[in-house]
Amino acid sequence: MGGDVSTILVAVLAFVAIAGVGFAFSGGQADAAKKRARAIGAGASVTGKGRNAKVMDEAAKRRAKTQEMLDSMRKQGKEKRKISDAQTIKAKLTQAGLEIPVSAFWIFSLILGVLIAGMVFISGADGLVVAGISLKSRPLLVLGAFLAGAFGFPRFLLAGRIKGRHKKMLNQFADGLDIIVRGVKSGLPLNECIRIIAKESPEPLRSEFATLADNLAMGAGTERSLNNLYKRIPLQEVNFFVIVLMIQSKAGGNLSEALNNLSSVIRQRKMMREKIKAMSSEAKASAMIIGSLPFAVGLLLFLSTPDYILELFRNETGHVCLAAGAVLMTTGILTMRKMINFDM
Repeated sequence: MGGDVSTILVAVLAFVAIAGVGFAFSGGQADAAKKRARAIGAGASVTGKGRNAKVMDEAAKRRAKTQEMLDSMRKQGKEKRKISDAQTIKAKLTQAGLEIPVSAFWIFSLILGVLIAGMVFISGADGLVVAGISLKSRPLLVLGAFLAGAFGFPRFLLAGRIKGRHKKMLNQFADGLDIIVRGVKSGLPLNECIRIIAKESPEPLRSEFATLADNLAMGAGTERSLNNLYKRIPLQEVNFFVIVLMIQSKAGGNLSEALNNLSSVIRQRKMMREKIKAMSSEAKASAMIIGSLPFAVGLLLFLSTPDYILELFRNETGHVCLAAGAVLMTTGILTMRKMINFDM
């Protein structure tokens, strides 16, 4: 009996000992696992905070770089406005797309001036007398005709060609930006997208982007190449494009998204410009009718009663009336032109 009791006690003690050892080992592993989990969690939180701080630092640096770029471009704004306002003949020839030397332009101007002066000399015009001031000197009239033909008319033709080329450029520029956006999204580099525009687009967009691509390929640098593009096409839309690429090259960012937004802005500006043109078409038609009415009436009077209208050209009083009418007509036309033209 006593032996059985001792055997049972030994078995119970052995079971308790084994259970205690197992609990100790399992509890230690659980505690170790919990400690490791807490350590990993703490490390992950620290790493996450570090990553967030790093992202915030990069964003702050990017904003600072962008602000620095904008400040520098504001300083360059005055210089760019001077470039667009006061152009040399060479720059105007480049903007007009004329690949001719400046000397050829001046030779053409001189020849045209000589032809107009010769026509005035052959016509035998005696001049005008206005308010007692005689302008009957034929050499003076010939000199005035020469200056108008040599310096006025060629510049007028050049300005008209530049305006027409800029209008075509505005109509094509948004499509060129869309090509760059699709190319960048598909993984093509910017230079290759510019090459595609230079190959596939119509004139004048093709030649301008071909020149830009050649400058980039020759190692002229992004900033210098873009500034040369703005000098050739001094438009506000091109200036926006230059600013976007300059900021992206120095501060980074999503180029496709920026150019896509710029394309939308350019299309909206174009729509607004066309809307203004449509709204001001009635005023323009009225201005044209009012401006041409005196000449039409004078022509009809000349056809019906020539002697009546020729009195304006024969005596001093008529000359004064013609001079006053010319001044008033010029003032009215310039005033109406200012009222119906809008800059964007």
